[in-house]
Amino acid sequence: MKSGAATTSKGKRQASTYVRPEHIRTATLQEVLHSFGRSANDTGQADLLRSYGERDTFLYFAGDLRLLAKPTVSIVGTRQISPEGVRRANKLARQLGEVDVLVMSGLAKGVDTVAHTAAMAVGGHTAAVIGTPLDRVYPAENAELQMEIYSRHLLVSPFNIGEQVYKSNFPARNKVMAVLSDATVIVEASDTSGTLHQAAECQRNNRWLFIMRSVVEDDSVTWPSKFLKHPKTRVLTETSELLEAIRR
Repeated sequence: MKSGAATTSKGKRQASTYVRPEHIRTATLQEVLHSFGRSANDTGQADLLRSYGERDTFLYFAGDLRLLAKPTVSIVGTRQISPEGVRRANKLARQLGEVDVLVMSGLAKGVDTVAHTAAMAVGGHTAAVIGTPLDRVYPAENAELQMEIYSRHLLVSPFNIGEQVYKSNFPARNKVMAVLSDATVIVEASDTSGTLHQAAECQRNNRWLFIMRSVVEDDSVTWPSKFLKHPKTRVLTETSELLEAIRR
């Protein structure tokens, strides 16, 4: 596999050359949900992401799909993460990885990258659900990380090789992440963040949604109050609260 980062004559580090997975497999979303105990429990979830006239959404994946048998938590949030957000995302992902919880995220800059790398750093497993086909990488600087994830962990996309990439791909990616997870934790997010698509899908599909206390107490954002009335939405103070919820 070609990987590694090149260095220019000026000493600037360049993104690694991305090599697509050699083996890409396909399953329907409902097959995956059923196989790992997350089957649809209402017609809204059963109809999730129907498009292009298909009966079901197809998932394209490389790596070990059996990782989804583990308790699974998505850690998501802003691309413009603060230093304190880095600390919180890193701590949570490490704590989950250490107790064999699969850490899922979207391989974007910011919170996502911190979550994936922190889980792997403690010997845990991670899964990335991306908004591009598996033969593409975004952002480019995550090429090496994406290759490591499909080689040793799990890489998933609802988009087939050759499909064009639009802005709407990323909310669709968040919908898939929401239902593949037992819970989602939002580390940092503004009132206009795409992360809120995932929050809405958690509530629509009866998944746990945790919002870090630092976000709820942030006077610069108003969105948490719109979600906290839902019975499966909680303010996250301690990781033990999250583990207790998903292991009931």
